[in-house]
Amino acid sequence: MTTTTSHGKPPGDAPLVLTQRRIWIIFSALIAGMMLSSLDQTIVSTAMPTIVGQLGGVEHQAWITTSYLLATTIVMPIYGKFGDVLGRRNLFLIAIALFTLASVGAAFSTGFWTFVVFRAMQGLGGGGLMILSQAIIADIVPASERGKYMGPLGGIFGLSAVAGPLLGGFFVDHLTWQWAFYINIPIGIGAFLIAWFALTLPNKKAEKKIDVLGVVLLSIATTCLIFFTDFGGSANHGWSAPETWAWGAGLLAAALLFVVVEAKAEDPIIPLGLFKNKVFINATAIGFTLGIGMFSAIAFVPTFLQMSSGTSAAVSGLLMLPMMVGMMGTSIYSGLAITKSGRYKAFPIIGTVVTAAAMLCFTTLAADTPLWLICTYLFFLGAGMGLIMQVVVLVVQNAVNPEMVGVATSTNNYFREVGASLGVAIFGAMFTNRLSEKLMEVFSGAGANAADAGQATATLDPATLSQLPQPLRDGIVTAYADSLAPVFWYLIPFLVVAFGLALFLKQVPLSDQAGMVARGEAVGGAEAEALEAAQRSRTAAPAQSATQAAPEPDAVLVEDPAVPEDPRNP
Repeated sequence: MTTTTSHGKPPGDAPLVLTQRRIWIIFSALIAGMMLSSLDQTIVSTAMPTIVGQLGGVEHQAWITTSYLLATTIVMPIYGKFGDVLGRRNLFLIAIALFTLASVGAAFSTGFWTFVVFRAMQGLGGGGLMILSQAIIADIVPASERGKYMGPLGGIFGLSAVAGPLLGGFFVDHLTWQWAFYINIPIGIGAFLIAWFALTLPNKKAEKKIDVLGVVLLSIATTCLIFFTDFGGSANHGWSAPETWAWGAGLLAAALLFVVVEAKAEDPIIPLGLFKNKVFINATAIGFTLGIGMFSAIAFVPTFLQMSSGTSAAVSGLLMLPMMVGMMGTSIYSGLAITKSGRYKAFPIIGTVVTAAAMLCFTTLAADTPLWLICTYLFFLGAGMGLIMQVVVLVVQNAVNPEMVGVATSTNNYFREVGASLGVAIFGAMFTNRLSEKLMEVFSGAGANAADAGQATATLDPATLSQLPQPLRDGIVTAYADSLAPVFWYLIPFLVVAFGLALFLKQVPLSDQAGMVARGEAVGGAEAEALEAAQRSRTAAPAQSATQAAPEPDAVLVEDPAVPEDPRNP
């Protein structure tokens, strides 16, 4: 993609020396960026009723979530491809800046639709932070050692799932909802400064025509997908509505055109050749099916906990703490174990079994299920997720040529998000439709007429629930349990499919070269440590003769950047 010397670097530039110290400094910037993105997906949830109430957008509040999800999903493949073509440093800085500035705009918004626009801008930055963090790790750390870094990155998601609602609730209760966005500003500035000084990755120049039409068609297809699932899962439209299937038809048409365009593009945004790689297909299919199965469960369990415990959203978020502990624990453990053993296949297999077992336990939910038992189920659900999520990303990165690590990472994440969108919409509709019927029965049984029962059902929240008579409260909690438990039966088959895919996941030897080293853009490992030691020696003894001095970094032989097709590809 770039004009390079035999050292694999632009003329006049020294190769980057990837010492362990530099890797940890860069990793700190990636952790901050990942925290920004993942925390913001959850922190708004508990603050949302206050935000829409003050900004006058109660009837349109779904747009707060939809705008962020749509923007994030659209830009994932774009960041992945452009990072491979143009370099990831500037894109990462742009993503941090976009997210931070959008947080300022959201905090100072005085109108609902202005707030929605800034939420979409946050999504444009957040999608880049997620993808680029994972791709940069592949650039600077070899796959054989990457697990110990990918584990903490995966654990950030578990931490955010609990910390987000807690912080959002705290800010609403004790400060103002704007603090849910103020908190991003110092983190964003810190991440930007660290990345500016530490993230010394090479910039590149595209030599092939950028696939603009592919970007447009992929954006249209993603937009149609989000609205197809959003309309289908909505009580105002539903799966039988013609407008829902109009979005579905648009999705199908845009997807077909996208495939045709990508087959002819000089440098496609998602190279179709990726789908000839059996390991990539298998790992991405695991991510897609898990997106459908796991994220649906995560979306609905907190609602049940909030209603059954009678606590606020912020306090009920503490009940998700076991899931965070399980996810962080197994994510970090699996990463360390893979680094030590060099083998990854067992973890997705075990993870899908553990997750399916937890899902089976959730089918037994009832109004009188003890909270400690639900928390136990959540722990195992999180533990199963931690054994799969980042492992699948590592497998994908290891299975492709180093030149394509960004687009492979983003494509894998993209299909996981597509699965999550479909799962939440389809199974959310099943849950809410069943819940509405059962709540109508509860209120009608309590003597309310049809109109009053419908109004009570539509406006029910934890605060209202706590003021109702005990028999009515028990009936409502039972309705929630009876509506949610059967949904888990429909999610289990997807986990069984994921288990089958994991069984056939090929064990490929983990590469012992970081992406940048394989591309000839950096020096890593023992060679990098030797260069740093030589530099310290020269600094300590400036009078040393030229013949005795350690060689300059530019004199180090770095392998030719013309990387052949990866022989590890199946």
